[in-house]
Amino acid sequence: MIKLGVEQLRQLQLIQLEMLVEVDRICRKCEIKYNIIAGTLLGAVRHGGYIPWDDDADVALLRPEYEKFRKACKTELDRSRFYFQDHRNTKGYRWGYGKLRRKHTLFLREYQEDMPYKQGVFIDIFPLDGVPDNYILRSLYNFECFCVRKVLWSKVGKKADSIFWKRQIYKLLSNIPEKQIFKHYHSMICRSGRKRTEMVRILLFPTPNREWGYYRCWYEVSEQILFEGIEFCGIKDFDGYLRFKFGDYWSLPPEEDRKIHPVSKIRLIKN
Repeated sequence: MIKLGVEQLRQLQLIQLEMLVEVDRICRKCEIKYNIIAGTLLGAVRHGGYIPWDDDADVALLRPEYEKFRKACKTELDRSRFYFQDHRNTKGYRWGYGKLRRKHTLFLREYQEDMPYKQGVFIDIFPLDGVPDNYILRSLYNFECFCVRKVLWSKVGKKADSIFWKRQIYKLLSNIPEKQIFKHYHSMICRSGRKRTEMVRILLFPTPNREWGYYRCWYEVSEQILFEGIEFCGIKDFDGYLRFKFGDYWSLPPEEDRKIHPVSKIRLIKN
């Protein structure tokens, strides 16, 4: 595992910033609504840019806007510098959301070295889908999301999990054809879009709160927010969102919790 030094981490952040600028450019041109979210929004509010130890960047779009963005990337994306991946255009890609990646870079997360696609430095592009308003139904839906996510993770989990019996379960799950998994995922997307719900979530990404979702209204009303000296679209009610997600978000976590994702190989370009 490679431990990123301060200078290398900053280079990584600046490459990701380049991709955030590209997302913003495309969305402004094509009138697509997006928001920086999670640690990226927290960094903007608390630090005016990246959380000093953060090694990723997150953008979210409600499902109709995400589909517009996917389509726009086919014609508007600067292909000399970037490429967009999701399971519909990249064979062997096993995540339920997209990644915008930088050409001429390499960023291999630990245990993902054998994934059969290009793995440059990336930012996550998350689609948000509706979840049931009824809490019990939402909890059951969360379990369904969990199961599908674990099946997709199985190709990595069968090597990465530290517990022997879990690795064996992942090994079995990894035999389920990807086509069948994503067919089920698309049926979930269709169900999620049948009616407007109060809450939404990234279906195949952990939602670490007991509400199993986030309020749709947060993603519908944005404002310009400075991140690394550049204006991006962020959730207007950032205080409500960040308190819901992080609690007392102004307090820094203890140093032992300021973790960077394990990386096995990295190649960056100088900005």
